[in-house]
Amino acid sequence: QVKLVESGGGLVQAGDSLRLSCTAPASGRSFNTDTMAWFRQAPGKEREFVAATVWHSGSTYYVYVADSEQGRFTIARGGARNVVNLQMNNLRPEDTAVYYCASRPKGDKDYRQGGEYDYWGQGTQVTVSS
Repeated sequence: QVKLVESGGGLVQAGDSLRLSCTAPASGRSFNTDTMAWFRQAPGKEREFVAATVWHSGSTYYVYVADSEQGRFTIARGGARNVVNLQMNNLRPEDTAVYYCASRPKGDKDYRQGGEYDYWGQGTQVTVSS
């Protein structure tokens, strides 16, 4: 099964920053027009949407960030459009979770619903100490 490859997690202190990166395979399906997103799951909690990039046209993507992360997290596609990065600033202990990258073909499905994605990464741990 195709998997996305994530990197960039780690242990940081509150107020610090981290940048997560996710790379889709270079061969096989073209990911240029895919919706690529980040989700996270904290211990004992359900998986939740964090941010997404949705292809619009050409090299233009719309970006969406969960309300609770607005102003702290940003998402962007890399120069190679099979890459998506999540910049996380001013991290809080409640941001502690396993962060997952996901991808799905373009379409009108709700980008916030994890069940609509067909490719996932293995997850990367982010731990924020107070």
